[in-house]
Amino acid sequence: MKYALFSCAPALLLAGSSLVAAVIDIDLKDAASIRSAAATIAYDMMTYYKGNTSGGIVGVLPGPPPDPPEGYYWWESGAMWGTLVDYWHYTGDSSYNDVLQKGVLHQIGEEFNMMPKNWSSSMGNDDQGFWGMTVMSMAETKFPDPPDPDTPGWVALAQAVFNSQYKNPGHDDTCGGGLRWQVFPYLTGYDYKNSIANGCYFNIGARLAKYTGNDTYAQLAVKSFDWVRQSGLMDADYRVYDGAHIGTNCTDINKVQFSYNAGVFLLGAAHMFNYTDGAEPWRTHVDGLLKSVIEIFFPNGIAYEVACEPHLTCTTDMFSFKAYLLRWLSQTAIVAPHTATLILPILATSAMAAAKQCNGGATGRACGLSWSLGEAYDGKTGVGQEMGALSAFFTNIMALETIVPPVTNATGGTSKGNVNAGLNAIANPQAIKPATTADRAGAGIITTIVLVSVTGMFGWMSI
Repeated sequence: MKYALFSCAPALLLAGSSLVAAVIDIDLKDAASIRSAAATIAYDMMTYYKGNTSGGIVGVLPGPPPDPPEGYYWWESGAMWGTLVDYWHYTGDSSYNDVLQKGVLHQIGEEFNMMPKNWSSSMGNDDQGFWGMTVMSMAETKFPDPPDPDTPGWVALAQAVFNSQYKNPGHDDTCGGGLRWQVFPYLTGYDYKNSIANGCYFNIGARLAKYTGNDTYAQLAVKSFDWVRQSGLMDADYRVYDGAHIGTNCTDINKVQFSYNAGVFLLGAAHMFNYTDGAEPWRTHVDGLLKSVIEIFFPNGIAYEVACEPHLTCTTDMFSFKAYLLRWLSQTAIVAPHTATLILPILATSAMAAAKQCNGGATGRACGLSWSLGEAYDGKTGVGQEMGALSAFFTNIMALETIVPPVTNATGGTSKGNVNAGLNAIANPQAIKPATTADRAGAGIITTIVLVSVTGMFGWMSI
């Protein structure tokens, strides 16, 4: 199936959405205006990154919490680079490409599977998966290849992530299958199988199938998707829930719904739809997931993190979730073109609402999360909020200009692959240096805090 080459009529944009008179001015009928607004937010977002300054770690945002208190976990750095890949691809602005490339390459890990030993004390399969999706995007957009010929190509890095997760001992038969949240048995949360870890794995597998033409990736992606459905983590109405514990045979499903859980499966399903030339059941899966996403996460057509936004009880991670949803929606409209008529209008209304929230913080233009509040700035600043507004802005270029669809091996892709990459990296857990006692304590405390907070904040949603 061919991808959509977008140059959509402005009529798809909602009436009255042409201009917002706020600190961030954006006219969605003018590509130059969209680029200008996105460039402003991209600059503000990158002020949080210290990896190119003395004392900073290349490729990584300050953190993790609580050092400093406003710090970020490792995975969100990978997500930020993925946002900048798409920002470059949609806008053509290559201002950050050099720092982006250096940042990603610095974190590819000793086994070239996006799992550096430095982060083994808190490594989740979803953490690794976000970096894997970023390098997959770099392959699909023909981002400049690594300058060192001895460094694996972007697609080989994505293959290493997928293969190491396929071989991970925690990808086992408990609960009938599925991937555990954490990578290593010494990490608290190893007994939890969750949607985002399995969603990243499915997403990468579906995209590798399309990119390489290797049907083995598609078969494994189908197996993963089917398990999520059979386990109840995705219900018959395509609502995606957070996860469950193997001690209950995954029957204690935590029914909190996060936007990125739904989004990661939607984009993966869209790639499977394209890979199979629109065959069933993938059209049904795409349409069902999209319907669920719009009903749950777009009240009044504006992106909304329903689990935490009502009372701004979001963790640092949660502030970034709808940023990924917006990017993945726009990509879904490209690889499953029939979805565009539903997706483009909500991208437009979300962008207009986000622009009104970019009027706070020390700069006077920092973006909040609560776009539904209009110009009443919610007082929350951070990388996640900037990613959200940035994604809301640049994705709207697709309504005005042609966005080059993801390349494949057959359509001009230049990234070098390696079908065996990563197969031995995690099959032997000793490939990663075991954590020290202090590491275990620290990781346990961090994960326990996350689990306790999730239970306290969202337990009522399981009823």
